[in-house]
Formats: sequence, structure tokens, C-alpha cells
Amino acid sequence: MSETSECDVVVIGLGPGGEHVAGSLAKAGLSVVGVDERLVGGECPYFGCIPTKMMIAAADKLRATRLVEGRAGSAAVTPDWKPVADRIRKEATDDWNDQVAVDRLVDAGGVFARGRGRITAPGTVTVTGPEGSLTSYTARRGIVLNTGTSPAAPPIPGLADTPYWTNRDVVRLTEPPASLAVLGGGAIGCEIAQAFAAFGVEVTVIEAADRLLAVEEPEASAAVAKAFAAEGITVRTSARAQRVEHDGDGFRIRLADGAVTAERLLVAAGRRNNLRDLGLEHIGLDPQARVLDPDERMRVAEGVWAIGDITGKGAFTHMSMYQADVAVRDLTGADGPWADYRAVGRVTFTSPEVGSVGLTETAARERGINVRTATGDLGTRGWIAEETGPIKLIADADRGVLIGGTVVGSAGGEVLAALVTAIHAEVPVSTLAGMHFAYPTFHRALQPVLRALI
Repeated sequence: MSETSECDVVVIGLGPGGEHVAGSLAKAGLSVVGVDERLVGGECPYFGCIPTKMMIAAADKLRATRLVEGRAGSAAVTPDWKPVADRIRKEATDDWNDQVAVDRLVDAGGVFARGRGRITAPGTVTVTGPEGSLTSYTARRGIVLNTGTSPAAPPIPGLADTPYWTNRDVVRLTEPPASLAVLGGGAIGCEIAQAFAAFGVEVTVIEAADRLLAVEEPEASAAVAKAFAAEGITVRTSARAQRVEHDGDGFRIRLADGAVTAERLLVAAGRRNNLRDLGLEHIGLDPQARVLDPDERMRVAEGVWAIGDITGKGAFTHMSMYQADVAVRDLTGADGPWADYRAVGRVTFTSPEVGSVGLTETAARERGINVRTATGDLGTRGWIAEETGPIKLIADADRGVLIGGTVVGSAGGEVLAALVTAIHAEVPVSTLAGMHFAYPTFHRALQPVLRALI
């Protein structure tokens, strides 16, 4: 039996952005129904950003103790995964229970509907509950889609029949394996690989592209590869898995030129947008769409907004939250500002961190921009800290402004803030180069690179 009720807005998918939209609109006095079949809060707090960064923070502490010898005395350390697992379970995820997030939405004035939401007519969402019950909600003002992504497994023969892990599995571990093969050398694969290596796990990363972090500048890839080599992580690039086998004790990943064996296999080879069977055909959109391309107000159809990973503007929590604010402004009749993607920052939390913003050199040239580039390193602070890391800046030579930048180092993500501001505000390179840069800091290393662009 189906029930029907009315509201102002239905939000399908309560990841960080969707939860923010639902809570904000409810606080603004609108009647809001938030729908999710999984954990309220989404991938970030339970399986992504927060638990994996706890793993990385713990690994960083182990890594730091190994630098004491010959510099500040001596130190002995015994890696122990239990404190990491306990902290993830108790502090980050509440043992993978979302009641706190559900209560937060309800306390804001919203209604939570657990189940799978599907658009069944313009302005109507039908929710199939855990027990198969059907409830339809008619949205007077609109529908917001924030359905996120799921781990994707490539169609490698044999893989589907094995007990491989995704990021959703590794964050639940109570003990690390003796050895780990990581299929995919992107941000997720590299971060998790290096974290486990710090705890004594024998790690091999298999990447189909010719370098790690293939979407980043080559200089950044080289720096991370060098760090991996120093930590004993084996990297196989230009390597495509031909077949995956599991014999009950371990994995064998067959490559064109040999094989990799490991106790466990992590598949970190991409993610798939959750747009399947969402009812897009009822609002005039392609039901087979891989992404939804919103306008500057996050609208994708009459009375429908989309935010987060499914928009293809960057699969980052900060992007979802940014787009959520834009959608809230539009839904409440506020006057902008509207979406602007010129200065989207991203950070890969390896050691060293890779902080990037805007266009890479390759992407800028592909757009036909008259590109000027300059490179440098972490400078004096890097020498003092015994830390190397490249800096690369991309300028539009015709306009005299930055359009991209990469900083690699322990503070790469923090130094990035200056470049994000410069690109977003279109501050002239000549102005940036003439600013004061505190000595000796990591961000001071930007100055000689900026001067080289003039």
C-alpha cells in the first residue's frame, strides 16, 4: 500500500551536500524530506575523507619517528593498528551508525525517510522503504539530487568472483594484512597504499597509466613515486591487470609481463555515479546519463537541482558543500553568488601532499590558452626541514593571471590556499610577485616561481 504526502523540497541522497541542503532549507522554514537508503552523511564521514585521513594521520606519526635518528637523538616505535581501528569506529563513525546525523536533520525541522528514492513523475519522489513500503512525496518547490558515487570495479576477468576490498572495507579493518596489492594509482589508491606501508604492510600499486596520480602534473607524480620508492612501496605503472585469481589464501593479479601476489587486494580504480534507476526519464533527462550537468544555479531540469559527485565538477566533499550553498540560495530566492569553477582546489593526502588548483599545463594548452609556466621547489624552509617538493604555476600569458598551480610538500594543501585565492580573484601575477612572503615559510617558496612568470 502506498502513502502520499506533500512538502516543499525532497532531497534524494544525504551525503555532505545533500544533508546540508536539507538542514539549511528546514531551518529556513521550508518543509523538507531527506531520503537515503544508506548512512546519512554519505561516503565522507564513514568510508572516505574522515576515516582514511585518520589512517594517514597515524601513518604520518610513525613516519616522523623514523626521522629522529641522527637529527634529534633516537626513537623506537612499534606500529599498532588497534588504536587506529578503535578511533575510526568510535570517533569517526559511531560504529557506522548514523543516528546522530538523522537527529541533526530532524532537530532542524526536516523529515527523514529511510529507503531508495526515485522520481516517478515531475515533482514526485517515491521512496521504497527497507520493508518494501512505498511512500510518495510531492514537492511543491523542487527536488534536489545528491546521490553520490559507489566504488567501481573494472571488468577484469576473475575479479568479480574474488573477495577484493574497496575503500569501504579497508576502513573497517581491525588488523592490517601482511601484504596488499592496490589496483589503481589515483588519489584513493595512493593514500591508502602509503598509510598501510607505514604499518609494515608489503604494498604493491598497479596503475594502468604511465605514472601515479595521472591527473596531476608530472612533477607531482614523480615526487610521490620517489617517496613511495623510499618507503619500499613497489609501483607498477603502464600495467593493466589481465586476470585476477584467488586461491583462498591470497590473490594473484596477472599482468602482461608477470604477476603480482598479495594476501589482499584493494580495488581503487575509480567510482561510478549513482544515477541508475533514478527516474531521470520522468524529468526529461537521459536515464543512461553518466553525469548531470547543472547550470550556474545547480538546476538540471525544471524544478530539479543536482549537486555533488554526480555533476562531474569534482568528486570532493568541499565541492558538494559549495554546490549545496548555491542550490540553497536559489531555492530560497537569494541573489547569488552562483557557481564558479575556475579555482577548484584538491589535495591528495600522500606524504608529501599534492595540492592542486585550476588547470594543469596540459589541460590549459588543450584549451588553446597562451600558457606560461614556471617551476621551483620548497626553498629555504624545505632545506631547513630536509623536505623536497616541487612547485609549478600555470599562467595565462595574455591576461597576466594564474590559471593553475601545484604545490607538493607536507604543507602542500595549506600553501594551496594562496593560489586558490589568486586564481579565483584573478589577481595579476605582477601583484602577487611583489607581495610580502614571511621568511622562512613554505609559502615563501611561491615568490621566486611567481617572479619567473613575469
